[in-house]
Parts: sequence; C-alpha cells; structure tokens
Amino acid sequence: MSRSLQGVLLQLVALALFVTMDALLKVLVANHAVPQLMFVRFVFHTLLVMAALKLLTGKVPFRSRAPWLQTLRSLCLATANAALSVALIHIPLADATAVAFAAPVLTVALAAVWLGEKVSPRRWLGCGIGLAGVLVALRPPFLTGEALHWAMLLPLVTAVANTVYQILTRKLAGVDEPHTTFVHTSIAAALVTGLAQPFVWVTPGVWDWPLFAALGLLGGAGHCLLVLAFARAPASVLAPMSYTQLLWAGLAGVLVFGDWPDGWTALGAVIIAAGGILVALPERRATR
Repeated sequence: MSRSLQGVLLQLVALALFVTMDALLKVLVANHAVPQLMFVRFVFHTLLVMAALKLLTGKVPFRSRAPWLQTLRSLCLATANAALSVALIHIPLADATAVAFAAPVLTVALAAVWLGEKVSPRRWLGCGIGLAGVLVALRPPFLTGEALHWAMLLPLVTAVANTVYQILTRKLAGVDEPHTTFVHTSIAAALVTGLAQPFVWVTPGVWDWPLFAALGLLGGAGHCLLVLAFARAPASVLAPMSYTQLLWAGLAGVLVFGDWPDGWTALGAVIIAAGGILVALPERRATR
C-alpha cells in the first residue's frame, strides 16, 4: 500500500470520528456552556494522548523544534471548535458541516502558496467549484430572497481556522516527530479555554463526565490519525477526501436529531463534492 493511500485511509477514519464528536457536541451544547465543553474536551484529549504515548512508547515527547508553530496550531483548533460549537446551537449539523467545507478548498490553495505544493489548473477549477457550493449552502439572500442567519457565518470561521491547522500539521510533519505533535495538539487550547472557567464553570452531573471523556477520546484519536495522515500524503491530496464528512454529517443529523438537509444544503453539498472529486482525480502522467 502506498504512503499516500495510507494517508487517505487514516484521514477517512479520522473524519468519521470527528462527525461522531460533533454530533455528541451538539447534544451537549443544549445544557452546557461552550467554553466549559471546550475546556473539558481539550483536557481529556491531552490526558488520554499522554497516557497512550506513555503506555505504548514509554515516554511523552514534549520538546518541539517549533514550539510557536505548535502553539499556533493548537489555538487554531480551539478557534475552529469554538465557532462550530456556537453554530450548532442555532443550525443543523449538516448545514454547519457543509459551510465549514470551505476548508478543504482553502487548504489546496494555501498548500500551493505556503508549502509550494504543485496544484494543476484542473485542481484550481475544482477549488472554484467547491467554493461555489459553499456559497449555495450558505443560502445568500440573492439566491433565496431570505435573510442570512448569522450563525451560518460561524462555520466559515471554522473553515479558515481548520485550513491553517491542516497546513501547520503538514508543515510540522517535516519538523517534529508525530508523537510530539500529538502531545501539543490540545495543550495551548486547554490553557486558553481554562482562562474562562471561573466565569462559566458549572459542576457537571455524574453522567456528564463519561460524555466529556468521550469528547476528548474522539477528538484525540481523530487528530492523532490526522497527524499520521499528513505525515504520509500531501495536503492537496488529503484535503478533497474531507468531503466524505458531508455524508456522515448528513446521516448523523437525520438519525440523531431528525434534521433532514433542505434543498439548498443538499445542492451545495453536491456541488462541493463535485469540486472535491475534480481535485482528487489523479494527474495524468506524460507519456513518451
């Protein structure tokens, strides 16, 4: 199995874990403050990753060759999660996920500019189609004749933060060992969200703690797999694979919350997926 294919498979598993985490998050935001959920999620994430590394490798590698990049990456993750959590209070999971899928398109573009990855004209066209799909999923007033719900803009914040997060993941793959990046993924995020706890903390019930731990477990496992994926494949190859999350999010929305995607969300998702497929198709090699 090629390393690129390994990266794609690892990312697909990570995306399934992220959708499960988002569905659980949507359940929990109905009764808990977003900063508190973010804090416990990142604390459990950190503890679980450190415990797993200690058990499996005998050490927890804190020392990074690029600590500021690791910190920035962790804060991008916190920003993406906070914006999505607030959005899920007001809009369905499928809608939030569809709009947030500006991220794979932006990742391809930023990978070309920042990492110097080669992106063909066909892939640029796919990026443009994907962004058009995001615009449809946003339901702008000039298409629907209705006012745009302000919460629909929050997944765009998630998209930008996730784009920088993924590019930093790819960049750090050539700087630090994956285990070091595992450890640093949630440390800065836990510290920053911890600052808000004196103002929002409410003692959870007994049955809340397993759900909080599940948030950390799903997030930690997903991001560890994502680090391994970006260590094996270019960001411009992995980014289009993220579109499979649209299917999982739509299915979770129907099964868990009874939220059927409306016509605009479905149309936007189809356009986004078409752009993603165009980007994902392998390049033709010149023949002699």
